[in-house]
Amino acid sequence: MTPSAPITPRIGQWQRTSLLVGVAGALLAILAFLLDRQQFLRSYLFAYLYWTGMALGCLAILLMHHVVGGKWGMLIRRLCEAGARTLPFMALLLLPIVFGIHVLYPWARPEALHDANIQSKAAYLNIPFFIARAVIYFAIWFLYTHLLSKWSDQQDRTGDERLIGKMRAVSAPGLVVITLTTTFAFIDWIMSLEPHWFSTIYGAMFMIGEMLESFAFVIALVIILSKISPLKEYITPQHMHDLGNMMFAFMVLWAYLSFSQFIIIWAGNLPDEIPWYLSRLRGGWGWVALTIVIFHFAVPFALLLFRGVKRQEDRLLRVCVLLIVIRLVDVYWITEPAFFGEHIRIHWVDFVTPLAVGGLWLAVFFWQLKSRPLLPLRDPRLQGAPRETVAF
Repeated sequence: MTPSAPITPRIGQWQRTSLLVGVAGALLAILAFLLDRQQFLRSYLFAYLYWTGMALGCLAILLMHHVVGGKWGMLIRRLCEAGARTLPFMALLLLPIVFGIHVLYPWARPEALHDANIQSKAAYLNIPFFIARAVIYFAIWFLYTHLLSKWSDQQDRTGDERLIGKMRAVSAPGLVVITLTTTFAFIDWIMSLEPHWFSTIYGAMFMIGEMLESFAFVIALVIILSKISPLKEYITPQHMHDLGNMMFAFMVLWAYLSFSQFIIIWAGNLPDEIPWYLSRLRGGWGWVALTIVIFHFAVPFALLLFRGVKRQEDRLLRVCVLLIVIRLVDVYWITEPAFFGEHIRIHWVDFVTPLAVGGLWLAVFFWQLKSRPLLPLRDPRLQGAPRETVAF
């Protein structure tokens, strides 16, 4: 019997439920496509960015864990590996965006030929190069996911400690490579929705936000599974405290980058830059921005300052759920004003596409998760005081 056997039925149930939600959402999304193709593509892009960011965040956390070590990473390692292995599925889901590129991106339309600003960027913003870059991004992400998953599986079977060094050696430069490719991917898929605008902080800001989203997701799942073997024999309050600190650090880094971008653009007040914020701070979008400031930074910042919140599973779980939800709001706030400007227009398809993509992504995630033991029990870094020796 594998170490993951006791919880496999529960994960299987989650997989089936996610698949049902995803299929139901996909059917509604198909209906939306038949009724209004433009609205479907706009809503689909927002949903795709959120869930692809979840997978990329898992890969980035996995690379960081192999570089820095730490027992906190041993608890979420298999969750991050499963999340990273969903990237081939997300590559397939990029196809609707590629086929709808003329609808979504102004630089891909015929009228862009008469726009001097866009034409000055035509060497980069063109359809063949856009597709080629996407292929390169996913090929690189696949490579790192494959290598780390393969060596992790070998370690499960052999217990070879030399594999730790191999994973570290690949992950150190991999962090730089993933940072660069992810930054350019988000520039391609999101920032180029408004080709007259640019920000050097944008890609890194979005990447850190997605890592925060992934941290919240895997920590929440660890907390839910911590009542069942094998996690309950290993998880301690110190583990939860460390994971809470990691989430806190990325939340603060996201806030720093977001505020830096805002203050630089707002102080510069340049006509090519300031409209990006004006369209997101006027009308109904201003209230969305205020909600993000409060619940994406102020509230979790105040809560995670307390040691008791980070060491108590139920309290930390609530913070994780808050961040997962508010990240969805933030991605919506960043994406949708590119189409409608300062006029907020919430459509029913905006609710359907995240359920469709998310349900299918979670189904693939749980399928990958149950295929391997939940903990790398033959990795010596996992060893430590059992949970029952440290009372919550």
